[in-house]
Amino acid sequence: MTPAVAALIVAAGRGLRAGAGSPKQYRQLGGVPVLCRTLAPFLAESRLGTVLVVTGAGDNDRYDDAISRLPQSARTRLLAPIEGGETRQDSVRAGLEALAASGFTGTILVHDAARPFVSPALIERALAAGAESVAAIPALAVTDTVKRVDATGQIEETLPREQLVSVQTPQAFAFQPLLAAHRAAHAAGAAGFTDDSAIMEWAGHRVATFAGDSMNLKLTYPGDFELAEQRLARPLVTRIGTGYDVHAFTEGDHVWLGGIRIPHSRGVTAHSDGDVALHALTDAVLGALADGDIGSHFPPSDPQWRGASSDRFLAFAANRVRQRGGQIDHLDLTIVCEGPKVGPHRDAIRARIAEIAGLRLDQVGTKATTSERLGFTGRGEGLAALATATIRLPEPE
Repeated sequence: MTPAVAALIVAAGRGLRAGAGSPKQYRQLGGVPVLCRTLAPFLAESRLGTVLVVTGAGDNDRYDDAISRLPQSARTRLLAPIEGGETRQDSVRAGLEALAASGFTGTILVHDAARPFVSPALIERALAAGAESVAAIPALAVTDTVKRVDATGQIEETLPREQLVSVQTPQAFAFQPLLAAHRAAHAAGAAGFTDDSAIMEWAGHRVATFAGDSMNLKLTYPGDFELAEQRLARPLVTRIGTGYDVHAFTEGDHVWLGGIRIPHSRGVTAHSDGDVALHALTDAVLGALADGDIGSHFPPSDPQWRGASSDRFLAFAANRVRQRGGQIDHLDLTIVCEGPKVGPHRDAIRARIAEIAGLRLDQVGTKATTSERLGFTGRGEGLAALATATIRLPEPE
């Protein structure tokens, strides 16, 4: 059985070096709160069962606003945030204690909220390293010459850079050893650790490294925000994808369309909940991304998707767009069936699709039609859906 994996996102700092204004994790970056951008790739990773954010005192409203930009289905794995302490070390310990109280054991990824460019590939490497080591951290080779200076700024020593690395987050740890190290450091009054790997070193654990990501920028100074905005300002290229899905009728008393349960004299034959509308939309978004199809990400041969709610599939695809720095401009859906009647549910379907994908209502179009009694839909043997997704992605560098 695969051990449980959780992510702890540290968002309790005040970010004073970033200049005046709100704490940096809640500032807008490309029109989206930094914390929202940071959380999205973690919430899109299916192997992460739980994500917990440690916030600062008085940040409840800011936190609620930041996560409101995420699709509702993605927010289901977010535990209620907890309040951190005066230092990063205090905040991480508070988060670990909260997870321990919930009975969590397994692997924990600890990540700074001020790193909004964390990539799915880096999270993948952290998960792999965490499965092999008690402690593992992403590291980058130092390319600049590094010198040690005295209190007056005079050079004392040139350090051999081939033995130096700079480190990032997410850092991966076996949960119980990390919790024990934090508790021991607190009891001993040992403070001033700048990351969790330093606490593990202090506790006597060996710390492994894995490849970091030079794009995994930490927002610390005002200039970092300027650089991040420039990165997000790359020209966006419009891409269009299409999707199609069909399901046959079977015994039952309802069908799912666009995330809405609609009473009907028949059900559908399907591995998941059989929502042809959300399946077609998911394939349209994935098609625009050139990122496979719904079957490649959620294979029907995998029993975990049996009876699954299809909102998870569309939310996953929408998050894939955001992870690549893109945005969805419009989703258009056509449902083809003789029954049930879609008209009375059209507004609810449209609103639910917008909610799942994290879009405004005016970015979603829904239509329904019959096939004039022709074909399998005309004979009442099943129903179908066609979808188009228009997205924009950053132009390749």
